[in-house]
Amino acid sequence: MMKEIWEWGKAILLALGLAILLRTFVFSTSIVEGPSMFPTLENGEWVIYNKAIYFFKDPERGDIVIIRRPDKNYVKRVIGMPNETVEIKDHVLYINGKKHDQPYLTSESIMGTDDYGPVTVPEDSYLVMGDNRSISKDSRNGLGFIKESEIEGRTELVIFPFQEFELTR
Repeated sequence: MMKEIWEWGKAILLALGLAILLRTFVFSTSIVEGPSMFPTLENGEWVIYNKAIYFFKDPERGDIVIIRRPDKNYVKRVIGMPNETVEIKDHVLYINGKKHDQPYLTSESIMGTDDYGPVTVPEDSYLVMGDNRSISKDSRNGLGFIKESEIEGRTELVIFPFQEFELTR
């Protein structure tokens, strides 16, 4: 009987240790707060984000990332890469002077967006924006440029509410 209890105890401890390691270093969850990522993500949705991805590669334009700040975490989309010049003019995004399509935006999500830039993104930094450009607190108006060390991970999956279960890319 004691041997069976010991075997079960080891299995439970191993599973618990593995879960803690995965949550600490590989995957975690975050809740989207506010409408700044609408229509891609909505207020109250739970997302799983990959914490390990940026150990192996750099963030890419279009990634939806979790940004760690002392007061809270933010969910935003990477728009400008290091050393790029970014400008928004008449609701059109230009990167290094070339028009850049943003298929994840709707005409509603860019209405009321002011012109921005041109600005050059510093080395080891990124420019991020919410998909709901007219109301998003992002690199343009409060968050500033995001250091790579502030990026906690890349969102991969909406897990709640269940009817919204989908990949976020």
